[in-house]
Amino acid sequence: MSTLWSGRFDGGPADALWAFTVSLQFDRRLAPYDVTASIAHVRGLVGAQLVSREEGDVIVVALQRVGEELEAGSFAFAASDEDIHTAIERRVLELAGPAGGKLHTGRSRNDQVATALRLWTKEALDEVAGAALDLADVLAERAADAGDVYLPGYTHLQRAQPVLLAHHLLAHGWALERDVARLLDARGRVDVSPLGAGAIAGSSLPLDPIAVGAELGFAATFENSIDATSDRDFVAETLNNLALLGVHLSRLGEEIALWSSEEFGFLRLADAYATGSSMLPQKKNPDIAELARGKAGRLIGHAAGFLATLKGLPLAYNRDLQEDKEPLFDAVDQALLALRALSGLVATATFDHVRMRAAADSPESAAVDLAEWLVEQGTPFREAHGIVGELVRASIERHVPLAELIEAHPALGSEAVDLLEPGTPVSRRRTHGGTGPPQVASQGRTFAAVRRAARQRLQDG
Repeated sequence: MSTLWSGRFDGGPADALWAFTVSLQFDRRLAPYDVTASIAHVRGLVGAQLVSREEGDVIVVALQRVGEELEAGSFAFAASDEDIHTAIERRVLELAGPAGGKLHTGRSRNDQVATALRLWTKEALDEVAGAALDLADVLAERAADAGDVYLPGYTHLQRAQPVLLAHHLLAHGWALERDVARLLDARGRVDVSPLGAGAIAGSSLPLDPIAVGAELGFAATFENSIDATSDRDFVAETLNNLALLGVHLSRLGEEIALWSSEEFGFLRLADAYATGSSMLPQKKNPDIAELARGKAGRLIGHAAGFLATLKGLPLAYNRDLQEDKEPLFDAVDQALLALRALSGLVATATFDHVRMRAAADSPESAAVDLAEWLVEQGTPFREAHGIVGELVRASIERHVPLAELIEAHPALGSEAVDLLEPGTPVSRRRTHGGTGPPQVASQGRTFAAVRRAARQRLQDG
């Protein structure tokens, strides 16, 4: 088997070596980015007078033809194609003849691969950020529709205080907003061209990496050729950000699974976004929510695994870095699938407002309101906490309604009993960022402005 690097070797590679090192099966998706970068590189060679204008035109036409074949699915791969980059160069040689042999002038696969991967990652980050904003939009829309509906807020998975459904949904939205910000921040660090760094030390040829990087749309160009070819921080950062996004989607999925159970009964799934059982006819399962939880482990594994790959590498390029693509590609794919599926699920789910309110209206839910009412009357909080705690315990142990005990207590009385009225605890949350209706309305407006700014940032690149 003849390869593009076979000049130094007496014979062809062993089958075991080839099977272990070939990456064509997964790096094909870099094809359009490699073609784009190669065309920019050829134009740079023409500008440096290393390739004549006529030769450059021949090579560019060949590259464009290769791009068309790859897009149409008519590209014929050869057994000697080690990766998509060598496959493209081989085909250019076939189409362009001797001129095609100048394509790789002043370039190594080290900077070539890094360039294509950065171009791909820039677009992938935009796509994931856009999908995360779409889910944030759905959550905001459902929050606006929820109005004054409230449900129990939980800590330790125990009922804590009533909160507006809108407030709860927006809490998931703010987590997604931070995910979007991190993804767009990462894009800025991806946006550095490594093309022109060569294998490790740059080139003795009169190349202009800055001009070529600008033609490719990069915001900056590398400053250190060793770092340029060995840097995969952008992959690690993307994987870390996707892992945290996966954790947030997992938390949302966990609540959907809980809320759609008969034990909670807060949410009903649309038929199109639920599955059934092959054995139990009555079942309606939240598979999307469960897979959102499960995929989080996969995303965390990709991030941790790739950091382990990087941790012991000496400068500069090592073949270990080939292990950057499969976790990155898969993480992006899984994040996009999860975001789109959850967007559809949340948009079509039905919230059981009656069940939510009923669960939140237990007298114990107003315990902190009673304590704070006592504080307003001049009672130290720790003492107020103790009074209310004792009353709750007595109500449970003696099977006496809490309202009766409150009315009979000398420090409380009938005025304090009014705090147990349905909906009252929610309306009393007056501080900024709290669950009171005016505060949540203000929060919704702020969240809308933040999302608009993120959309603009995404559009501006």
